[in-house]
Amino acid sequence: MKLEIRISATTVRTILLRAGLDPAPRRPGPTWTPVPEGHRRRGSSRPTSSPSRRSGSKTIYVLFFIELSTRRVHVAGVTTHPDSAWDTGQAWNLAIDERLSGVRFLLRDRDATFSGPFDAVLRAEGVRVIRTPIRAPRANAYAERFL
Repeated sequence: MKLEIRISATTVRTILLRAGLDPAPRRPGPTWTPVPEGHRRRGSSRPTSSPSRRSGSKTIYVLFFIELSTRRVHVAGVTTHPDSAWDTGQAWNLAIDERLSGVRFLLRDRDATFSGPFDAVLRAEGVRVIRTPIRAPRANAYAERFL
């Protein structure tokens, strides 16, 4: 009912047991532990954890854009050390290639590398930049599913 009332996990368990409901059974399959490792192997748009030096793996960052109407993915660039200048350069490349024509909105996450110059390049092309809400993991669902 979204009454913003916080209760502990123990209270929830007690209520469920009183109602005759047992806790959810354990599911077979991977736990959350191997998930960051899998993201590191495939490439992630944001760091999941520091790379393991023993396995020789390296974290790579992928800047990509998704057209929500067609679900078409445009990979803008890949790097091992993203910064504001690199992101801004990728935005300039999109603008020069005229791949921003017809784009009205850009929904982006709150990563620190997306700074003022990145947004300014997009605004100059007539694109309205919207940052995802704070603490709203579902706002970036299409990008997370793509990864």
